[in-house]
Amino acid sequence: MKEKALDQIKRYPGFFPMAVLCLFLLYTPLIIVMIYSFNDSPSITRWGGFSLRWYEDVFFGLEATKLRKAAWNSVTIATMAAICATVIATAAAVGMVRSAAWRGKTASFAILSLPIMVPEIVTAVATLIFFSTIGFKAGYATILIAHIVFCIPFAYLPIAARLEGIDSNYEQAALDLYASRWQAFKRVLLPLLAPGIISGFLLAFIISLDDFIITNFVKGAGIETLPTAIFGAIRQGIKPNIMAISTLMLLVSILFVTVSYFVGRMGETKK
Repeated sequence: MKEKALDQIKRYPGFFPMAVLCLFLLYTPLIIVMIYSFNDSPSITRWGGFSLRWYEDVFFGLEATKLRKAAWNSVTIATMAAICATVIATAAAVGMVRSAAWRGKTASFAILSLPIMVPEIVTAVATLIFFSTIGFKAGYATILIAHIVFCIPFAYLPIAARLEGIDSNYEQAALDLYASRWQAFKRVLLPLLAPGIISGFLLAFIISLDDFIITNFVKGAGIETLPTAIFGAIRQGIKPNIMAISTLMLLVSILFVTVSYFVGRMGETKK
């Protein structure tokens, strides 16, 4: 059915040229950045031969210490934010999907999905105002809290989608065999839900790792993540080492998205 609908879309006049144009505009800048990250010339517009000098500069150059610290902040914040968001999203998915119909269920789902639909700049300003109102000092903790909240809906969607495809009779059978609700969840539902949980964690991790707008608003002085460090460096002029850092982040993002995709497919195959 899905393949038939896709085939019908392809038959619309101009669909293929428009698709090619969109892909060209989307991926050409990324490809150019990747190519020029291997440029031996310090110029970002003139090719001077193939070289790994800018990758060496990222790890061992004058700004290497600053970049390592920013990378460590990004990875640790993304890891903790993804773990917390995934735990909360799993509990929310079980409560939303497995519960009977109740007043406000649709509104609750809308609230969970709201951070995805609201412009990120609005979320950033609202988060900054909230922290300022309660007198919470901007720093590492404010970034972590903001990322946890922002990542919850991204972790929730794949987990809820996976849970909706799992027949509740498995849990009912476990309960009929005198398992407690916790045992039914731990030994029956959780293994079946694992691919969705892993996909949700990976998606939340990469969203947190790549976030700039919210981080830039709530980070405070003296705290940098890789996206904010890159932005600060670009304000002084685009250097080839920035392209090397961007390429590395792009490759990490592609890796995590690919793993998330195959984990989800693996779950569908097992199902």
